Amino acid sequence: MKVLVTGGYGFIGSHVADRFHKEGHEVYIIDNLFTGQKKNIDFKHKGYVLSVEDEKCEEIFRSNKFDVVVHMAAQVSVPTSITNPTQDTESNVLGLVNMLNFSKKYQVSKFIYASSAAVYGEKTELPIKETDACVPISPYGISKWVGESYCKKWQEMYGLQTLGFRFSNVYGPRQDARGEGGVIATFISRIIAGQPLHVHGDGNQTRDYIYVEDVADAIFRASYSPLTGIYNLSTGTEFRVTEIVELLKAPQVEHVEKRPGDIERSVLDNTLIKRALDWTPMYSIQEGLERTYRYFEQEWAKAEAAATAAVESSALKTASRHAYKFLIPYAENLLAFALTAWLTLSQQYSSYGAIDVKLFYITIMGNLYGNRQSILAVVLSIGLFLYQKLMDGREFISLLYDTDFFFQIAIYLFIGLVVGYSIDRKNAQIQNQEQKLEEMEGKYAFLHDLYNEVREVKEELQMRILKSGDSYGKIYSITKELESLEPEQVFHATVNVVKSIMNAPTVSIYTVNRSGTYLRLVAHSSVQDLQAPKSLKVADYNYIQAMLADGKVFVNKQLSAGAPLMCAPVYYRDQIAAVVAIDGLSFETFSLYHQNLFKVTTDLVSSALSKAFAFIEATENQRYVEGTPLLRPEAFQVILRSKQLAKEQNQTPYLLLRGKQTDQHFAEMSDRLDGMLRETDYIGLDEDHHLVVLLSNTSLEDANHVLNRFAQKGISLQVAEEEL
Repeated sequence: MKVLVTGGYGFIGSHVADRFHKEGHEVYIIDNLFTGQKKNIDFKHKGYVLSVEDEKCEEIFRSNKFDVVVHMAAQVSVPTSITNPTQDTESNVLGLVNMLNFSKKYQVSKFIYASSAAVYGEKTELPIKETDACVPISPYGISKWVGESYCKKWQEMYGLQTLGFRFSNVYGPRQDARGEGGVIATFISRIIAGQPLHVHGDGNQTRDYIYVEDVADAIFRASYSPLTGIYNLSTGTEFRVTEIVELLKAPQVEHVEKRPGDIERSVLDNTLIKRALDWTPMYSIQEGLERTYRYFEQEWAKAEAAATAAVESSALKTASRHAYKFLIPYAENLLAFALTAWLTLSQQYSSYGAIDVKLFYITIMGNLYGNRQSILAVVLSIGLFLYQKLMDGREFISLLYDTDFFFQIAIYLFIGLVVGYSIDRKNAQIQNQEQKLEEMEGKYAFLHDLYNEVREVKEELQMRILKSGDSYGKIYSITKELESLEPEQVFHATVNVVKSIMNAPTVSIYTVNRSGTYLRLVAHSSVQDLQAPKSLKVADYNYIQAMLADGKVFVNKQLSAGAPLMCAPVYYRDQIAAVVAIDGLSFETFSLYHQNLFKVTTDLVSSALSKAFAFIEATENQRYVEGTPLLRPEAFQVILRSKQLAKEQNQTPYLLLRGKQTDQHFAEMSDRLDGMLRETDYIGLDEDHHLVVLLSNTSLEDANHVLNRFAQKGISLQVAEEEL
C-alpha cells in the first residue's frame, strides 16, 4: 500500500518510514527539513520538501492516492511553544487540519496522528488513563489536544478513520535535543563531548520513556487494524531524571533552574493499546539507552573524523592552491627574465643587437599575468639595461644626465603599464562573465531538475490516464469509432461506445420525430429477454417529457419501473435530435461520477452526430434522386451496410423490401411511400435500379402485416431474397 509519512525525515518519522519500507510498502515523505534530515532515510522513496500547512500538498495527495497517512510533522518543543505560540499553532493545528482535509478529500483509508502526554497537564493520580481529563499547561499541550478534537470530528463528519497516539517521552537514535524526550539525547551528547550534564531542578521529575522502535512498531500494527480513537503509547514505567543520569554513568552533573511549563511527574497507562493491538514494548530502558548511546557514539566519531579530514584536507588544498597561484607566476617570470638576459647579453655584439628583447619580455609577461608581473618585468628589464650600460663603460652618475637612458626606461614603463592594464581589464571582464555564467549554470541546473521532476510527474499521469479503466484517454480512443459522416453508422457506433465506457449491458438510442411526439428506436444493444420498445409516445412518459423540456440528463434515482437508469439528450443545432438510454448498471456504478461520465460521452456523441447531419444536408443533391425522396444506389448501400453490421453485432432487426416497378413509376410512388414511412425508415434504389424500402427495427415476422399495408395503397413490394 501507499503510505505518506509527514515529518518522515525527522526522529520518530524516519523510524516509522523505515518500518513501513521493511514491510514492503511504498513510502512517501513530506518534510520541511526544519528539524529533519534527509540522511535519516537511506532507502528508495519519494520525498517532498514542503510544510504540512502548505496548500501545495494537495498536488501530492491528488497524484498518489494514499492508503494510509501517518502525521508525525509537528513543532515538538514545549519551551518554543511558550516563547512562540504562533509557530506552534501553525504547525500543530493548521498543518494537521490541512492533512486531515486532503485525506478526507482524496479518500485516505486511515489517518494516524501523533499526540502527546502533554495534553494531560499536571496529574497527581498515576498512571494516567485515556479517560482522565485533559488540562494542558503549555501551548504545546493545547495544540495537541485541539488536534485530537479535529481528528475525532473528521471521523464523525466524514467517516475518515482516525487514530491518535498520546506518546510518552520517546527516545532513541536520530533524536536531537528538542521535544519532551530530548533530555536523553542531550545527556548522551554532552557525555560524549566531555561536558557536564545540566539537570533542571532537583532531577526528581519523572517521565515514561519509550524506545522509538517500539513506537514505530505500534504505528505499523495500527495501520492495518480497524482501531480508531485515542490511545496512550508508553511503557507504563516511571523513571526519575536522576535515575537516567545514573544509568548513563555521567561523570559530571550540574543542577540548573527548572524550565517553565515542565510537569513534575508523568507516566501513562498503556493497558488499552496492549490489549487492542496485541502489542507490548520490546526494549527496556537499559537496552534502549545502550542502543542510543552506541548510535550517538558512532555518529560523533564519524562527525569528528569527517570534520578533521575535511579541515586538514581543506587546509592542505587551500595552502597548496594559494602557494601554487602565488609562486608559479614569479617563477615563470624569473625564468623568462633569465632567457631574456642571456639573449640580450649574448647578442649584444651580434648583428641582432639592435633588437630589444626586453620589450618582448615585458609584453609577454603583461599578456600572461597582467599588471603585477609586467611591472616586475619592467623593473628587471631596467636593471638589465642599467647593467648593459655599466658594462659598456658608462658611469652611473653620467647615466642620470642621459636623456636617452631615461627615454628607454620610460618606454619600458609605458609598455609594461599599458599591456598590464589592458590584460587586467580583460581578465576582470572575463571573471565577471564567468561569474554570470556560473549564476546562469546554477539557474539552469535548478530549472533542469525542476523540468525532470515535472516530466516524471507528467509521464506518471499519462500512464495513469492510459491505464485507467474509464479515463479520458480511453474515452478518446473509443470515440474514434464515432468518426463517421453517416448518421446510421454514428448511431451504431454510439451503442458500442456507451457500452464500453459505461459498462452498461443495455443501451438504446431513439430519434425524436419531427413533431416531438414520438421517440423511434434506431439502435439497441443485444440483451436476451430484454428488448427495447420500438417507439415511445412522449405523452406516456413523464421522464421523457421532463428531459425534452429541460434538456438535462435524467437519472432514475427512485428506480421507477418502466424507466431506464439514465437517459441523456443528443443535440443537433440546439435541438434534441436523439436520446441515449442505458440500463442494467451495477449498484456500485450508479453514482455521481458515472452520471458525469455519461454526460461527457453523450456530448461527444452530439458532436459526432452534428457533423454527420451537416454532411447529409451539404450533400443532399448527391444522395437523392432529383425531385424525389429516393436515395441513390451508392447512398442506400452505405445505410444498408450499417444496418447489416448492427444486426450482426447487436441483433438489431431490419426488413428490406424490393419492388418491380420501372423508373417511370418512381416519381409518382415516392410521395406515397414517404408518407407511410417512419423517420427511421429509408426508400431508395438498388444497384439494379429497383425500388427498395429499408424498415428499421422490423423483423420477418412483421413482413406480412407491412406488405398488406403497402398493398392497400396500391404499392406492390416483396421481401428481398437475401432476407428470406
